Amino acid sequence: MHERLRPKVFAFGALFVGVLLSLTLSASAHFLLNLNVRISHVEHSEGSLRVYIRTPMPYLVADKVGDQNGDALPEAAPFTTNAMSDGQLVHFVDLQAVMNDPNGLGQFAEGGLHLLVDNQRLRGTVKSVRLHRVGSEPGFATLAEAQQAVDTETALLPPLFVGDTIVDLVLHYDTDGPVQSYSIANVLDPGLPDQDQTANLILDYASDTPQIFRSRGLMTEPLVVQKEGYGGFLSFVWEGIRHILEGLDHVLFVVCLVIGAQTLRALLLRATGFTVGHSVTLSLGFFGFVPSGAWFVPAVETGIALSIIFAAAAAFMSFKDNARSEITMVLLTTMIGLLHGLGFSFVLHKILQVTSPNIWQSLLAFNLGVELGQVAIVLVLWPALVMCRRVNSSLWMSLRVSLAGGCAAIACFWTFQRVAEVYSTLT
Repeated sequence: MHERLRPKVFAFGALFVGVLLSLTLSASAHFLLNLNVRISHVEHSEGSLRVYIRTPMPYLVADKVGDQNGDALPEAAPFTTNAMSDGQLVHFVDLQAVMNDPNGLGQFAEGGLHLLVDNQRLRGTVKSVRLHRVGSEPGFATLAEAQQAVDTETALLPPLFVGDTIVDLVLHYDTDGPVQSYSIANVLDPGLPDQDQTANLILDYASDTPQIFRSRGLMTEPLVVQKEGYGGFLSFVWEGIRHILEGLDHVLFVVCLVIGAQTLRALLLRATGFTVGHSVTLSLGFFGFVPSGAWFVPAVETGIALSIIFAAAAAFMSFKDNARSEITMVLLTTMIGLLHGLGFSFVLHKILQVTSPNIWQSLLAFNLGVELGQVAIVLVLWPALVMCRRVNSSLWMSLRVSLAGGCAAIACFWTFQRVAEVYSTLT
């Protein structure tokens, strides 16, 4: 019976490879988008709220482009113009239209932002709108920076791609008194590729210690913000969990870590080494203590792919001196953790800046979430492997071969991709 099961186990491995390979393919983008981070600072006063928002312009206008009929250009979205370039539709900012209606883009933002106090939606007033080119925008990490950004005019010369444009704006909301709690959501659906990966950062200043909240996606589900509580901390914990579970390269490494451990003690030692390693470089990478060359990020990603291949191969290695080999594996896993920590820091650096308030609290929460994500993978996979081994050791070995082979195959595919990216940055 177990011999009959073995082909099914290998078939599972092939399916595992196919599904994950399909997830690695990138979608083509119809609407250019060079940034997918949205930041909101919420300032409290006795009878009002002020929300300072930074958003890429495509989130405000991409869904307002008309349908394309034949060779004719579609009707341009408000405050934009269209043109064909090399057979592809491109979108430019209509700077004259923006000057004629300086608060128009802010009205789109206000219409999409749902700010609820006591389950009643507040209607906001647009106070200021500023446009900046990606790469030359002023700081927006703190409330003081946001206040200065919405008052700062930057020189914008055509042509300016919509996807290269950031919109800073401020919305004013009247309230009946001090606000202790509220919910915030965004109902805009621009239809952009990978918009479910949008990073939303909300900083609330209801108390002397600002709270930072993290939400991913379009934020159609309301985020509840309370003056007192741990909502901000928990939002970064959840983000760390999501990153480890949705980051296939990190998942595959943990899978190889589990199937390569012969005992629970060995697994715990290796996992601890990995934790120590990535905790160190997560902070170092975030604060910029790493090379800044364009080659560095793809080089790290290439190293992560190679670490999966190593971990898969190590799952089948046997040593005469088991004690010595286990020490070696813990040291190697710790070194690999240093590499993966840099990968975590790149993601975190996209949504936080070094000058953000309560930065260490956010780092701690994110790191804790990463650990909980790893624990979740271990809790699912390790008991299943133990049960399989008790049923039949041959079946257990077949399952390990299937999983490790699948992980290695995917990592080989990534390695070729990422080496090409490194090469492109050097030529």
